[in-house]
Amino acid sequence: MSKNQVDENFYQRADEMINLANKQLENIDYGRVSASMMFACARFNAFMTATKAEDQTHLADSKQLILDYFVKEYEKMLKQNLEEYIDNFDQYLGRKKN
Repeated sequence: MSKNQVDENFYQRADEMINLANKQLENIDYGRVSASMMFACARFNAFMTATKAEDQTHLADSKQLILDYFVKEYEKMLKQNLEEYIDNFDQYLGRKKN
C-alpha cells in the first residue's frame, strides 16, 4: 500500500495499535506481543471478510482469494517497513554509528 492510497487517519490508527503493543512490552517479551498482534489482525480480517460475504458458501469459495490478497499486502507492508529500518537503523534504534 503506497502512502497516497491511505486515508488521512491511516497512520494514526496504526500508531494507536503500535502504542498498545509497546505498552504490553512492559509485561511480556516482543515475540509474544508480536504473535498476539498477528493473531488479532488475522482474526479481525477474517471477521471483516465474513461480514462482506453473501453467505457461508461465498466465503468458503473466496477463501483462497482472500488469503492471497492479505498475504500479498502483508508482504508488501513488511518489506516496506524493513527497508525503512535498514535505511534508518541507527536512528530508529537509538544507536550511534561506528
